Amino acid sequence: MSAYRFSAISLCMLAAAASAGEPHQPRVIRLAAVITPESSGLLDKLLIDFEKQSGYKVLVDSRQDVYDLARDGKADLVLSHYGHAGTEDFCADGLGKWPRPVLANQAALIGPEADPAKAAGTRDAIEAFRRIASAKAPFVVNNSPTEKYLSDILWHGAGKPNRDGWYRDSGLRNQAATKDAIGAAVKERGYTLWGLVPFLKYKHQYPDCGMKALVTDDPLLQRLMVTVVVRPDKVKGVNAAGAEALERYLIAPETQVCIRDFRFPGFDGPVWWPAGRNNSGAYLKAR
Repeated sequence: MSAYRFSAISLCMLAAAASAGEPHQPRVIRLAAVITPESSGLLDKLLIDFEKQSGYKVLVDSRQDVYDLARDGKADLVLSHYGHAGTEDFCADGLGKWPRPVLANQAALIGPEADPAKAAGTRDAIEAFRRIASAKAPFVVNNSPTEKYLSDILWHGAGKPNRDGWYRDSGLRNQAATKDAIGAAVKERGYTLWGLVPFLKYKHQYPDCGMKALVTDDPLLQRLMVTVVVRPDKVKGVNAAGAEALERYLIAPETQVCIRDFRFPGFDGPVWWPAGRNNSGAYLKAR
């Protein structure tokens, strides 16, 4: 599934240039981004300001296969998780410049609003999991790779409690199955792990589901996202100058504050966490 952020006029202009054999306009930046930054509304908020400041027009293609798009010469800058399936191969193949940390999204420990295990009484995800285990409250494992990995960390951190009778692992995974995982947790009035933004969107769609994001502040739940500038010497037609300008904007201190201050309707806490300071000192200084 893809989402696009550009006007019909811009599309017509680009199509005309392409049919005439011309490169894309130098004041246009093509950003390939994984779905959550776009679907949460964060990119719209940030890019409106960037476009006003810079005079660039940013065209966003929001999808999962962002690196396939970049390999095909259809992106100047990629925004993805550092651990995205395509990041390592794209950079190892020499097609992208060094990944630059920009922000982090996060998973959340989700549970019933009644919270029988009192998991919400702590900001420590491992302590919350320990309370769930002690109460033998149902915990539905989300087998999407990163959430499954988190579940294993929580289990080890809680002292490897006996899983009998409360720990439900039915192999649910991937996007459609993730919804099954939250559905199973709703049905059992149990707990699970899921991305915070997808859950908040689910909650907006099903306000009476009886579930709540209980633990969100533990850094353990954060997942780093990076930008990768597509190398113009390897991929034809790349607007490297524009891509680098947008990348610099995203790590600017004032933009990092905007990332931290962004709020999703119906949720009071941060949804995104600034990560620009994870870049090298030399890169930050050269800003």
